[in-house]
Amino acid sequence: MTRKYQIFVSSTYTDLKEDRDLVIKAILEMGHIPVGMEMFSAADEEQWSVIRRNIEQTDYYVVVVANRYGSVTDSGISYTEKEYDYAVAQGIPTLGFVLDPTSSWPSNFTDTIPNQVSSLNLFKEKIKKKHVSFWKNRDDLYGKCSIALSKAFTTNPREGWVRSSQVADARTTAELTRLSSENSELRQRLSKLNVAEKAEEEEEYDKVLMTLRNNMRPLSVWAKDASAWEERPDVSLFRLFYVLAPEMLIDKSTEQMAGFIAAVLGKLPGPEQRAIWPVPSNNVKEWMADLSTLGLVTPSTRKRPLTDSTEYWTLTAKGKELLARIRRKLLEASGPASYSSAQPEKGS
Repeated sequence: MTRKYQIFVSSTYTDLKEDRDLVIKAILEMGHIPVGMEMFSAADEEQWSVIRRNIEQTDYYVVVVANRYGSVTDSGISYTEKEYDYAVAQGIPTLGFVLDPTSSWPSNFTDTIPNQVSSLNLFKEKIKKKHVSFWKNRDDLYGKCSIALSKAFTTNPREGWVRSSQVADARTTAELTRLSSENSELRQRLSKLNVAEKAEEEEEYDKVLMTLRNNMRPLSVWAKDASAWEERPDVSLFRLFYVLAPEMLIDKSTEQMAGFIAAVLGKLPGPEQRAIWPVPSNNVKEWMADLSTLGLVTPSTRKRPLTDSTEYWTLTAKGKELLARIRRKLLEASGPASYSSAQPEKGS
């Protein structure tokens, strides 16, 4: 009896699209059924339910990892790792394919932000605890995927799918036809949802950027030996976010941010600042409230000693994504001149 296995293929999207297509090609050439993660979007619970059902019906799970951790959920875990964890929890055989660390890889597809790099490394270590292969290029991935799957079919055979003419009666045939039609309809609906969601997401980020650029805020500093506040040119919320966001990848207190803004935007070096609040505390708290209203920052929930009454802030997932989008535009600029022109202007 000829069995066809359903194989779920997962990875980050943009950086591994062509590599994943080769894995899907290898599965098809072996006569089995690939389920591509690009068919879905895990942006909300309804669609995650669809992905979860597909993983539950999967015979084997393949995950391909290079040098990006990928988009993350509100809890901070990437969608790829979330799918992997669910497959493991369901007892589905997993096959990991991790990029060989000695291989060359495009810098624009390589994470550099510390928390992303750390999460990626931890995810790779998790994958290595089960069956894993290291690949150096697409051809290598294609070959190793075929070999690893063939071994898995032999050493750990699964239920799989068989032709209705081999085992089923008319009722089973009708059910398979219904399921096939339902599956096709679901894919079409999900495809339309994905397109609409991406357009809506782009519109939302453009709206936030416009709001940040259009809102100006006063800036004052207090030097060490001064007797009053010194006015500085007004700055936009965009400029404040652009300067503060990289600092808030790790929790920062309002007092720390005041000193940083005084130095960077107020042009008042640390040794020349007064010891406490070189920028008005009410201004810093107002900025944080504005950025929080836009969903970009949130008070830190990290546990601290009871004696520490300081107010700490950190970026939300939305804030991290906006920062990534801004910096990605700078990195994609074609040279020093373009990079310089792409940076926010002073006071903007």
